[in-house]
Amino acid sequence: DSLVLTARRVLPSWGICHSAPPPSRALNPWDGLQRHKRSWVWNQFFVLEEYTGNEPLYVGKLHSDVDKGEGKVKYVLTGEGATSIFTIDENTGDIHATKRLDREAQAYYTLQAQAINRLTNIPVEPRSEFVVKVQDINDNEPKFLDGPYMAGVPEMSPLGTMVVQVAATDADDPTYGNSARVVYSIVHGQPYFSVEPKTGVIRTALPNMDRETRDQYVLVIQAKDMVGQMGGLSGTTSVTVTLTDVNDNPPRFSHKSYQYTVLEVLPVKSVVARIKAADADIGSNAEMDYRIMDGDGPGMFNITTDEETQEGVITLQKPLDFETRNSFSLRVEATNRNIDSNFLSLGPFSDITSVRVTVEDVNEPPIFSSPLNKMVVSEDAKVGTSIGRVSAHDPDTSSSAIRYSIDRNTDLDRFFNVDALSGVISTAKPLDREVNSVHNLTIWATESQDPAQIGKGIALITVLDINDNAPVFAIEYDTTLCENAMPGQLIRTISAVDKDEPLSGHRFYFTLDAPVAGNLNFTLRDNKDNTASILTKRGGFRRSEQPVYRLPVLITDSGSPALSSTNTLSVRVCECDSNGETLSCGAVAYTATGLSTGALLAILGCIITLLGSWASSNKSKAKCTPLILDEERDIRENIVRYDDEGGGEEDTEAFDMVTLRNLNIVRDPSVRRDVTPDTPTFFHYTSVSRPPYKSLPENVVFREFIWERLKDADVDPTAPPYDSLQTYAFEGSGSVAESLSSLESLSTDSDQNYDYLSNWGPRFKKLADLYGNSDSSGVFS
Repeated sequence: DSLVLTARRVLPSWGICHSAPPPSRALNPWDGLQRHKRSWVWNQFFVLEEYTGNEPLYVGKLHSDVDKGEGKVKYVLTGEGATSIFTIDENTGDIHATKRLDREAQAYYTLQAQAINRLTNIPVEPRSEFVVKVQDINDNEPKFLDGPYMAGVPEMSPLGTMVVQVAATDADDPTYGNSARVVYSIVHGQPYFSVEPKTGVIRTALPNMDRETRDQYVLVIQAKDMVGQMGGLSGTTSVTVTLTDVNDNPPRFSHKSYQYTVLEVLPVKSVVARIKAADADIGSNAEMDYRIMDGDGPGMFNITTDEETQEGVITLQKPLDFETRNSFSLRVEATNRNIDSNFLSLGPFSDITSVRVTVEDVNEPPIFSSPLNKMVVSEDAKVGTSIGRVSAHDPDTSSSAIRYSIDRNTDLDRFFNVDALSGVISTAKPLDREVNSVHNLTIWATESQDPAQIGKGIALITVLDINDNAPVFAIEYDTTLCENAMPGQLIRTISAVDKDEPLSGHRFYFTLDAPVAGNLNFTLRDNKDNTASILTKRGGFRRSEQPVYRLPVLITDSGSPALSSTNTLSVRVCECDSNGETLSCGAVAYTATGLSTGALLAILGCIITLLGSWASSNKSKAKCTPLILDEERDIRENIVRYDDEGGGEEDTEAFDMVTLRNLNIVRDPSVRRDVTPDTPTFFHYTSVSRPPYKSLPENVVFREFIWERLKDADVDPTAPPYDSLQTYAFEGSGSVAESLSSLESLSTDSDQNYDYLSNWGPRFKKLADLYGNSDSSGVFS
């Protein structure tokens, strides 16, 4: 059996089916697949894309030799697009396409065909595969996938310089006809540019295009398929061409000369002027360097390039002075920094201009002949000694007189004065180099005609040293001496310091003071290096005999005249161990066994006498010296003293505070105002007329009050002991503003309501209790 495909003629080609002779039929239809020749073979089918008919498009027909027209064979179609795109008539084997096909979406479809027994569904033919190929038509225009394009070409480029290459693609089949063959043409952009039809390369069509005239062009490029023939489809894109800059324009100043005016007080490094040479180029091609070729006042001005604006910035290098020179002329050159050798014929790439700077006069402050005046003065200079002179002048043509003064912030102690007219600086107080060795004074110079014009100068005064300080011990020495010290033993090395600073350095001389130079205990050795050694002359020192030795040391400096001072070195005798380590120092305490029975009885009697005296009166003094028998005269320091200074702070009878608070009441001069007497006094005061205190000045009130109390205490026999302390709580006569205390306000009527204090929380509870309830009784009632 064999299956035959009949294809409809859709193009000059035919779908051809070759049928092989049918093999002998086996009992099982699949038995024919074992070792026999295929019963049906066909080639691919063609279907035209974009079919627009109303009926399904006939593709072809399947037919099997087994099909005898009895309706027993059923045709089945499977594969890509089966049932959705392609359908088959199961009875006749006719294949149709039910949808429009697009070759650019899918170029071919692979399908499988099979004939089966309608009753048993058993294949009567083996499954075979065929291809339905979609036939292309010209339905896609060329497209520029990379467009629109941006390109650049240097200005002044020669004819035919390549700018950019464009490319268009066509989705149609390039292997079939001319549907995908495109050619390029320029729609807009002539006569400046051209495009090659086959390659799409864009080139310049004019030579020497100038960026400064026009810097950008927009081209429209067309790509057309069918080799550009009538009926072909086309697409376009834009190409923006920018002419890039080259250095083909030299710099040029807009004026041949410039004029500027500045004040003579213009600070150094300030900008005098800005000039600019115009350059039609941009970027690095417009960068310029400026220089001053020649001019007045060499070194007076400098010019640099502002990299942002490419301006020439003229700055001042030296101070201006109208009185010395009032104008300057300069020649300035501007040159391109990056010159292109291809365009040297368009040069020269530089330009020159003239700049005139005029200086205006201003009223300037006085100028010191020297901004820093160094002076020296001896520290023993007398008051009024002239030290030096400062000088300033008015730089203006008016030449105003100058007055000098010292900035007292730099001379707070007013050690110096300056003569307002002459500028001579002199001493106003004695100087002490050891307190301040250098004085840095600021001197003001003021114009007499215009006091607002003030110049500033510095006077640096160095105080020269004289020998006016004697040397003293470098430190406070704590010197100990062991009781077991040997003769000639070094116990202390001493040194000295001197506040003076002689140019040749210090040289000190050490000796023992003359009264003790021949003592038998110690000796001093001058080491000739500004130190001295203290050594023992003997051994056997005992604390019980003398616990401390005070050794006067005379130290003399090498000044002229030489100064000296006597410094006392205290040497304590101490008990030491065998290694020389100090165990204890100071005097040995006396014991009771050191006193005789008579001395003890005398001391006891003195104590009893003092106790009796204290019991009779607590406002007396007692002094007792024990009686010492002749045989005990070596005990001389046992003196017992007793002083009674009154009752102390608890003695409230010492003064009357009420009297202190009422100074202006009528007082009986016979009664003390600071003591409330317990017994009548037999002393009568002399009545003295005194003015009321409130009629006296405040400072006089205090003085008079104290003097009155002092006189009363001196002449009154009933006064406390002479060494008692009198306290007066007197604070003056008061103020016209009366008392500002809030305590007295409770007794006055007030309309203010303080009930809100109770709402302020627990911290204000006390104030709320005191002031909040006005109807309650006062806290001081």
